[in-house]
This record gives sequence, structure tokens and C-alpha cells, in this order.
Amino acid sequence: MDSDNFMPALNFKHLRYFWMVAKSGSIARASEQLHLSPQSISGQLAELESTLGVQLFRRAGRGLEMTEMGRHIYGYADEIFALGNELMDAVQSQSTRKSIPFRIGIADSVPKTVAHRVIEPVMHIDSSIRLMCREGKLSALLAEMAIHHLDMVIADRPMPSALNIRAYSHLLGESPLCILGAKPIIASLSTEIFPNNLDQAPFLLPGEDVAIHARLLQWFESRHIYPRIVGEFDDSALMKLFGQTGAGLFVAPAAMSAYVQERYQVVEIGRIDSIQEQLYAITAERRMTHPAVLAVAETTRKVFAA
Repeated sequence: MDSDNFMPALNFKHLRYFWMVAKSGSIARASEQLHLSPQSISGQLAELESTLGVQLFRRAGRGLEMTEMGRHIYGYADEIFALGNELMDAVQSQSTRKSIPFRIGIADSVPKTVAHRVIEPVMHIDSSIRLMCREGKLSALLAEMAIHHLDMVIADRPMPSALNIRAYSHLLGESPLCILGAKPIIASLSTEIFPNNLDQAPFLLPGEDVAIHARLLQWFESRHIYPRIVGEFDDSALMKLFGQTGAGLFVAPAAMSAYVQERYQVVEIGRIDSIQEQLYAITAERRMTHPAVLAVAETTRKVFAA
């Protein structure tokens, strides 16, 4: 064998130690997770650097930071060990029962009550389907779907045109808004007819990332109604809890009004028909064919038609 072309074998144990140090940010923290001494891990890292012929870390103050080559190798290591974990999950699943994962992303601007109502039936389609839910910003979830880590994304808006991702938006349903509040808040409103009785009333507003945020403010402005905004919430469930305690009025899809009134002990005082709360399924395929995706679509249409 030509010794000039000899490539030493990669020691995956050393690579895993490097990966753990990079993930945890320090040798000390990695040593606690691996139940090894810091000296042992330092020695293993030195061997890996010697094998690869590159420097993986450099000193940054009292800590460590990855070199450019270290970051490059970390990307490979992350994929390797993610695949390893998937392999173990697959083996474990096969040893118990064959399951079909359904990986769904839920944009954090979608009300949790709506998300639960439309996704819950998936768990009753087939015992072999394993529901896996991820929540986050819409752009991050779409990026996950683009690399096939998610089967679909539930959002309150269609696929943003600015994102260079091949995906398709399917409108599942839409509902006008209703305004609800605790009885003490409603009793304190002016005697004006709705919606004029909202003027100067304490109001809990959906956060800026929620699709209806700007439309709701425009609706108030167009009618010269100026509620007193006492809070803004990205999490609709938290907003409803504040509304339940009497902190202010809040909005919800009219299709969910009966459920929200019963769940949070609040009362509906009026509806805004000109603003529609929408729900979209965003998929990588033009047509929805996955049985779980079809179940979500069917349930959503039933919920929003109620």
C-alpha cells in the first residue's frame, strides 16, 4: 500500500467527544455529561486534531470557540449523530411496533385551542401513526419542511412569497372574529352599542407576528374606536387566561366562541365579520395525500363551518 495515500481511520468516539464539547460550550460541561474527567476529554480532542491534521478549537478569554474548520466539522458531526439517533429510534420502534411518524409544525401565531381541535383527530386515524408536533416561527418551520423534517406546517397565513422555498398553501378554513371578556369587564363597558362600547375599554391584543394584529388595529382606526391596549400576547392561550381574570377584552375565531366561553368562563359581546381568522396547511406537495394531512383538513373545515 502506498503510504503517501494512507488516510487514518476516523475514531467516532473522539468525534463524539468533540461534538459534545462544541454543543455544551466547554470541556467542563461536556465532561459532566459524559461522566469523564476534563483531562481525558482534552486528550481525546488532541488525538482527533492530530488525526485530522487541523485545529478544532482556540482559546477565547477563559473559554473555547470553534475554529472555522471546527465549525465545518461540527456540521458533519451533527448530521452523523442525528442519523445515529434516528437509527436507534427506528430499531427501537421496529422492535415494538411499526409506526408511521407524522411530523407537523405549528406556527406560534396559531391559537392553541384551534391547533388542538384540528390536529387531535390524527391520533385516532390509525394506531400506527405517531404524532410529532413542533412549534416555532413560521419561517423556521418552513425551512425544516424544506429538508423533509416536517410533513406539513399549520399557519395563520399562506406561504410567504419572500421565502425561496418550494411549498404550497392550502386554505383549510376561515372564521370571523368574536370579542369576548369576563363578566366584570363587560359590566364596566359604556352603554354604547357594539362596537362603540369598545372605545377606551381595556383590550388584550394578539402579538405583532399574528396575522390579524395589523387588521384589527386598522379596523379600530377606521371606526374611530380607541381601546386601551393593556397587553400584547404572542401566545393566544396566555392571552385568554389574562382575559379570564378580567385583565381585558380579547378576540378569538367565532367558530371557537362556544368552546372558549365554556373553557375560560367568558362572554361574547360581538363579532367582527370583516376580519377573517384563517388557517392554512402548507405542504411540500401540491396535492394533499398523506392520510393525516387529509384528516387535519377535514376536521378544520368542520370546525370552521360550525
